[in-house]
Amino acid sequence: MMIQFDIASFSRTRWYEYAARFFFGGAITVATGMIAKRYGPVFGGLFLAFPAIFPASATLVEKHETEKKGSVGIVDKARGRKAAALDARGAALGASGLVCFALVLWWLLPAWSAPLSLLVALAIWLVLAILLWHLRRVHFWK
Repeated sequence: MMIQFDIASFSRTRWYEYAARFFFGGAITVATGMIAKRYGPVFGGLFLAFPAIFPASATLVEKHETEKKGSVGIVDKARGRKAAALDARGAALGASGLVCFALVLWWLLPAWSAPLSLLVALAIWLVLAILLWHLRRVHFWK
């Protein structure tokens, strides 16, 4: 799978799809804030690793893949579900990297300066995300 940027996709996305992303992202952000207010920022911060727009993007990925195949006469809903599952796998790997990012910051911030702590945590997140993606590709799921 090649990762690419396609500016034409903005014109293919309908307004209500953007609204669903903003709604789910906002709802998850509000829920995280309420958890942090009730149980404290340390516990609430754990939920920041959850990809806020994932619920909307998973349903939209499935819908778009099914529509794309349907436009050429292929009726296959399983392909849309598989595309959404691949998106979920990527979100899980990314969330794992964000959890490590948070743990490294939690450990380093009391002793190091904030910019240096952020730089080290970012580097660890980047290395871990690339490593997990590579391991997934080479060893687990092809």
